Amino acid sequence: MAESLSVSGVTKEEKYQSLIPQLNALVEGEKDIIANVSNIIAALKYSMGYFWAGVYFVKNNSDKNIDELVLGPFQGPVACTRIAYGKGVCGQSWEQNKAIIVDDVDKFPGHIACNSASKSEIVIPVVGQNGETILVLDIDSEHLAFFDRTDEFYLNKVAEIIKSCYV
Repeated sequence: MAESLSVSGVTKEEKYQSLIPQLNALVEGEKDIIANVSNIIAALKYSMGYFWAGVYFVKNNSDKNIDELVLGPFQGPVACTRIAYGKGVCGQSWEQNKAIIVDDVDKFPGHIACNSASKSEIVIPVVGQNGETILVLDIDSEHLAFFDRTDEFYLNKVAEIIKSCYV
């Protein structure tokens, strides 16, 4: 199936192919994970035209003695701060340790609505050296059925870049 051209005449795949080397260059030589993820997220949001882009880190909440997802660097409207294991799209991606594409968030059981303008979503887990999810990459669109396997393929490449930033 041929991918349609965007208004700029460039396909989504071509945008990603141009972006990946730029992301690698952004993180080259920088050791700080927050600085690197912040730049990656800003580049993703503005080059791909997402409504919202960000990460949630898996962190231990010592008050409750549980792990949960905690908001990290993001671009877009205010977001949910903490997400429990298995809850919403992000929590389920963490629990299942796999990418999830949601064409219509209103039809996703247990979706956590951080912003009502978000209509579709893709979440990619970033898996650490020990095989466990260390964070999830969360991207939202204000359009229904915005994400597809092309996004999944290239956002997994972005996840690998993020993983490489952990020293």
